[in-house]
Amino acid sequence: MKYDHILVRFGEISTKGKNRKKFIEKLRQHIRFVLKDFEALKYASDRDRITIMLNGEDPEPISEQLKSVFGIQSFSLAVKCETNLDAIKDAALTAIQEVYEQGNTFKVSTKRSYKQFELDSNEMNREIGGHVLRNTENLTVNVKQPDVHLRIEIRENATYITFKDVKGAGGLPVGSSGRAMLMLSGGFDSPVAGYQAMKRGIQIEAVHFFSPPYTSERAKQKVIDLAECLAAYGGEVKLHIVPFTKIQELIQKQVPENYTMTSTRRMMLKIADKIREKRDALAIVTGESLGQVASQTLESMYAINHVTNTPIIRPLIAVDKNDIIDEARRIGTYDTSIQPFEDCCTIFTPPSPKTKPKLEKVERYESFADFEPMLDEAVELMETIIVTNEKKAADEFADLF
Repeated sequence: MKYDHILVRFGEISTKGKNRKKFIEKLRQHIRFVLKDFEALKYASDRDRITIMLNGEDPEPISEQLKSVFGIQSFSLAVKCETNLDAIKDAALTAIQEVYEQGNTFKVSTKRSYKQFELDSNEMNREIGGHVLRNTENLTVNVKQPDVHLRIEIRENATYITFKDVKGAGGLPVGSSGRAMLMLSGGFDSPVAGYQAMKRGIQIEAVHFFSPPYTSERAKQKVIDLAECLAAYGGEVKLHIVPFTKIQELIQKQVPENYTMTSTRRMMLKIADKIREKRDALAIVTGESLGQVASQTLESMYAINHVTNTPIIRPLIAVDKNDIIDEARRIGTYDTSIQPFEDCCTIFTPPSPKTKPKLEKVERYESFADFEPMLDEAVELMETIIVTNEKKAADEFADLF
């Protein structure tokens, strides 16, 4: 079947009021970015959908790319024809002759957006169905479970012939809800949290804490690979890799062992907040799930969260671990997360971390050392790369930001 158009339909964007145009434009920009390698494509949009003109491009790889674009409810490969009865009949017959097999059943469904067309939807179904039956062999009608579902969408300027909808990723276009910093480790949780945040329209920039020689280059590459997985949904991800060794060594020296995890998380959150301010972001995203580990009890989150007034988004706060792992498999981060390269949090985990830390105690322990200059130095020395499917370095894309 030689398709010449793709019809992209909106989901939640359709419920927007005066801001709908902004959401549609953000989605169109993202689609163009994701499909930038297909140079012949042309685009048009209105209140209901985005239309992609293929101009000879292969629709199959384009369809695979579109499946992961947030903001798309569904899309269909389509054949375009003129909005007159004879042209529609010819296009419908040609289309069904290319896809049906001997003994198949079929059904015709017409959507008549152009109400001035000469026949209504039921009349069109009968007219096209009869035309197909008269001009094919061993093809019968089945309106409940057809093998071939021929769909006709009649508009004033053109009519489109399609056979099925392909489910999109849903949600909102990436970037339509602002920017946030994702605290990205090498585990299952934070990549899934990043995915969920992106689905709600947040443009994420990832922050990872790297502590050589305690953590290896392979652990660092693991996080880059996770960012690459997320880039499949957001087009690209800016990844900030923060040197954290000196800070962790001072925490181990200054803070009692059972409070080191609490203090470590507090320093990480402070640094993430400094980067957020530097990057004009509005929030911080974490992969915390309530009660999963010692640092994710309510008492721990209260003591850790106290270092900032910035909104902390926790998409997984009430999600079970098994469900998080299932989601990791679905979005493609599982195989990377399961690799046995430990991050700095795992390396320095105390044998008995405090599950109900007291804020006044951790603040007192930290007061005996001047962490602030070290936090500023870590931000200054951080390495920033832009991760895409090709893992290209940041300076190659500097003109895009």
